[in-house]
Amino acid sequence: MFKELDPILHSQLRLAVMSLLISVKEAEFTFIKEKTNSTAGNLSVQIQKLKDAGYIDVKKQFKDNYPQTLCSITKQGIKAFEEYVTNLQSYLGKGEK
Repeated sequence: MFKELDPILHSQLRLAVMSLLISVKEAEFTFIKEKTNSTAGNLSVQIQKLKDAGYIDVKKQFKDNYPQTLCSITKQGIKAFEEYVTNLQSYLGKGEK
């Protein structure tokens, strides 16, 4: 039987954000935007969805008088990401006999 995939993570951009954050302590919004080749508006919406799910923390501050948004993955986010990857792997090789 196929395992259910987390609908929050089953979005290309949200999955890309989580994949970036899983490998770093935290990342600036501009870094994530560049790496995902996303628009600022779309990325903001997807980051908010991840935050609302409890998968990431978002910290807004100022750096040299400019606003800075930092994102970091939560323990819940790490667990959800690892479970997503495991469940996705259950789809591989299902056609083999």
